[in-house]
Formats: sequence, C-alpha cells, structure tokens
Amino acid sequence: MLKTSMTELFGIKHPIMLAGMNWITEPDLVAAVSNAGGLGILAVARCTPEETREVIRETRKLTDKPFGINQILIGANAKENIQVAIEEQVPVINYSLGKPWFIDQVHAYGGKVVGTIAIAKHAANAAKLGCDALVITGHEAAAHGDAATSLVLIPVVASQVNIPLIAAGGFYDGRGLAAALALGADGVSMGTRFIVTKESNVHENYKELVVKASEQDTLYSHVFDGMNGRVLRTRAAQQMMNKGFPLFEAFKGAKEVKDQMRLSYPQFIGMSLKMLGKEDEGYMPWIMARQAVGTRRHLMAITKGDIDEGILFAGQNVGGINDIPSVNEVIERTVTEAEEVLDKLQKTRV
Repeated sequence: MLKTSMTELFGIKHPIMLAGMNWITEPDLVAAVSNAGGLGILAVARCTPEETREVIRETRKLTDKPFGINQILIGANAKENIQVAIEEQVPVINYSLGKPWFIDQVHAYGGKVVGTIAIAKHAANAAKLGCDALVITGHEAAAHGDAATSLVLIPVVASQVNIPLIAAGGFYDGRGLAAALALGADGVSMGTRFIVTKESNVHENYKELVVKASEQDTLYSHVFDGMNGRVLRTRAAQQMMNKGFPLFEAFKGAKEVKDQMRLSYPQFIGMSLKMLGKEDEGYMPWIMARQAVGTRRHLMAITKGDIDEGILFAGQNVGGINDIPSVNEVIERTVTEAEEVLDKLQKTRV
C-alpha cells in the first residue's frame, strides 16, 4: 500500500483521484472509485443547484467513503453549486478557472479545497489563498491542459509550493503513478483511464475507439470548445480543425446546450464570455460558437456513441489503454505495479 500526503489528507487508501468530467463522472462512477480506495469526483458544472444536491445525495447512498465535487468557477450556477456542496458538507471541493471565495467556509466543517491548475504561477497563487492540495495538469491531458508537459510542470510546481500535489495528464498505470511520485507529486488524477471502465457511462463505441487508439490518435486545438484542449482523433474532430466559423451549427448547438444545462440564452452567453476572458474580447462570438458546438458533439459521443459526428475529450495516454476493466481492477493493478516499480528502483541503489 502506498501512503502519501494525499492519502493522509483525504483519508483514502490509494493516491488516485478520478478527474471531474461533465456528463461522465456521475454518481455510479464516482462511488466506484471511492469504494475502491481512491477519491471520486462528481462534475457538477453541468448541473442546476437542485441537480447538484441530488447527485451529491445519490453518491452518498452508494458510498460512505470520501468523495468530492468539481466546479468551474466561471461556469453557470457556480456560486450556487458551491453553496450546495458546502451545505451538504462534501469532503472535497475541487475547482478550476477562477478564484475560490469559499475556502474558509469549507474548512469550517473540515472539508478540503483542491485547485486545478496548468501553469506554475497559478499554483503558487492557489497555495497562498489556502488551498489544501492542487491538481497539476500537464499538456498530455484530455481537455484543457496548457503548454507545459507533466514531466516539466510537476517538478517546477513541487519546487514552489509545499502542499500535496496530484499529477494529471498522461497517467493511466502504475509506472505513471511511480513516475509522478518521483517528480514530486503525491498521487495522480486519471480521467481517460476511468472513462474506459465497466462503470463508465460513456458509450461503448467510444470505449472501443480508445482501446484501438495509439498515442498519436489525439488532436490538440482551440477549435473544439473555444479553449485549447485535447480530443480523440475522429473524422468529426479532424473536420472541426479544418472548418471556419461554425455559424449554423453554433445556433443549433447553443440551443441544445442551454436546454441541457437549463440556462436562458443570457445565462449561456454570460458563461461563454467569462470563459473567454477580457483579453480576447474580439473573439467572443467565435468562442461561444465553438463552445456550443463542442459541447453538443461531446454529448453525441457520450450518450449516443455517434462516431461520425461526436467528439470525446481524451488524453495522449489512449495509446496505453488496451482493455475495459472494472474501476477496482484499474486501481488495484495501478497500485500493485507502482509498488513493483518503486521496489525495483530501490534495488538500483548501491
């Protein structure tokens, strides 16, 4: 068994976290990870406050182990969803893209706050604000990693902060876990690996595509949802990279997305503008179009298995994922392999 500051902080058995992924990390998958000794994370950015309370309580029915919620702070209903999580005293609040105003409230009931970052200076700022741990996201990750790879980013951040670090981006097995520990992290966050498990709600068509993919079969661009991100290489993803402004599809996508998230058009537009940031105001219509189209196509992949029109956010580690096991199998063999690797490395010392 691997004991690290991550396992001690959260009161979990293994230093493995489930990455929060909208429409994917739902109660069944979250509870499966927590019950197997890891830290399950509910993605609630797609939820209304009422839905957030519902999925938290549903998760509690499925596990008595620690779990958390993930919320994009510039998303719709962010403040309301965080408040619900505080009222429900969720053990871990994991946030991204914003400044946490709720740290003291979470600490008041004994909860922990975890920031997700992809740039070293943001990690230092989050630590100063009082975060208990950080998820460090490398370029290899699904969705929204930045320019620096995990190999570079983790030790840079480890040299600047003194709180537990959770490595994300490219991790899917015990060798990766051992490497993350060597680089200065205290555990790993895995998204793509948990997507391809029996408990995952992702359509079997896309699970099979991941199993068949190589490490070359992802695409990284801002076209998928308006921010730099990584998806599985499919015909639809390749076409999106070749297209210009998707005006017609954007209107259709915006309507579907706002209906899914129960947003008004002003709320959807406001969320999109926040995600853009002030420095790029000239591109606001473009990013809103990409966001609507990307979310619509992502849902087509997850729920319908549409391999012609859907896209799936996935990391470069698709090249190392070759089966569809249970969550428990993934965690147990990851930890066992990491222990074997660390034992082997110990024997190299003379």
